[in-house]
Amino acid sequence: MEESRAGGRNPNQLRPFSCTRNPLERAHGSARWSQGDTIVLAAVYGPKPGTRKGENPEKASIEVVWKPMIGQIGKQEKEYEMTLKRTLQSICLLTVHPNTTTSVILQVVGNDGSLLPCAINACCAALVFAGIPLKHLAVAIGCGVLEDGEVILDTTKAEEQQLKSFAHLVFPNSRKSASSKAPNQKEEDSERGLITSITHGVMSEDDYFSCIERGLAASSRISDFMRTTLQKQAPGDV
Repeated sequence: MEESRAGGRNPNQLRPFSCTRNPLERAHGSARWSQGDTIVLAAVYGPKPGTRKGENPEKASIEVVWKPMIGQIGKQEKEYEMTLKRTLQSICLLTVHPNTTTSVILQVVGNDGSLLPCAINACCAALVFAGIPLKHLAVAIGCGVLEDGEVILDTTKAEEQQLKSFAHLVFPNSRKSASSKAPNQKEEDSERGLITSITHGVMSEDDYFSCIERGLAASSRISDFMRTTLQKQAPGDV
């Protein structure tokens, strides 16, 4: 029998979401995304002319800068930056503005667990508000596996101390969130599957596929929230 978590949530229940459009006036687009008490502010600047050395000038480049709540950036934050860069590059149309760089700056405002998924969701909203061309949006979800094998979603910081393993999963959202045109069957087929998968700890194959199944089901709820928010706040962009 599934037990209630702290706050009365069931294993599949997500914390309340909130998204604020363009809280930063000087950025080309920004978003404040919260999941419970985990809050990330994402700001997009660009596209600006030129790319860094080693980047393909025939495509646009994405630069990600992570700013923790306190202290200096460490190994974990560097890994977050790399994961975010790969994820954002996979959803952006990099050939639209070749030889340019778009910078995405993330500021952690609050961290009560599932920080990386919250940051990815913030980035996606900020990219839309900045008018960056996208193939589709992405939605991220954190899945934790307890010692007894139970999978719980959108973990808090206290819950993360009790996990034997976790997976941060990023799924493609419907194109309806990034454009007004409804997707055809071919587009829908191409959007199934994972964009990014990060695992940590001891996780069996069954645990992993359980995380994907639960995460995919939950991602539709995040997709619906993101679509409704973006259409409500920026009807000309979605």
